Amino acid sequence: MFHKEGHKIVMFSIAIVVIAIMTIDYFVALAWLRTTLMLVVLAFFIIILQFFRNPKRIGTLHDHHALSPVDGKVVVIEEVFEKEYFKDKRIQVSVFMSPINVHVTRYPIGGKVIFSKYHPGKYLVAWHPKASEENERTTVVVENKTFGKVLYRQIAGALAKRIVNYAQVDNEIQQGADSGFIKFGSRVDLFLPLDADIKVTLNQKVKGGVSIIAETK
Repeated sequence: MFHKEGHKIVMFSIAIVVIAIMTIDYFVALAWLRTTLMLVVLAFFIIILQFFRNPKRIGTLHDHHALSPVDGKVVVIEEVFEKEYFKDKRIQVSVFMSPINVHVTRYPIGGKVIFSKYHPGKYLVAWHPKASEENERTTVVVENKTFGKVLYRQIAGALAKRIVNYAQVDNEIQQGADSGFIKFGSRVDLFLPLDADIKVTLNQKVKGGVSIIAETK
């Protein structure tokens, strides 16, 4: 199953692949070169399909848990001062997505969307220290009675050229539901209350909508 944000690109890629293979078959005489070029084209197509896949996820929904918003690797766990919305200290957990990860963004908790804002910006590499403040990004805050307010931030990277955010203020949303997509990149930051019990470690691989990032104490 493919994410709706990839339908046009997948169809366009199919057309390109067909044209490329027909062209190679017609113009390339050497059998080994023809086969190699066709395999390269097919490999490119498979990468595109991998990137836009949208697997069904059945996580355990729980108001005491904050789930990972994306697939990837945990690259940051630290106490920081969150400047944009809370303007106080929070625990930041950041998940980096490689090009082969699923790039669907999911709501980490259920509840009500109370803040949603898009910021145009740069395209620094996702692990750059200033990427969270200077890159193209969206900031969303969800609130429920159990976990309180949780902020997550989609951040574009060097390859990402479009962030899609479905969260709208006053929406009542379900934990783990599709909240957006980052095309060809990159990182999501999660800002949690200081008393949250963090359940992941640095370099741990996580799955969006399934892996538990934190639990209320």
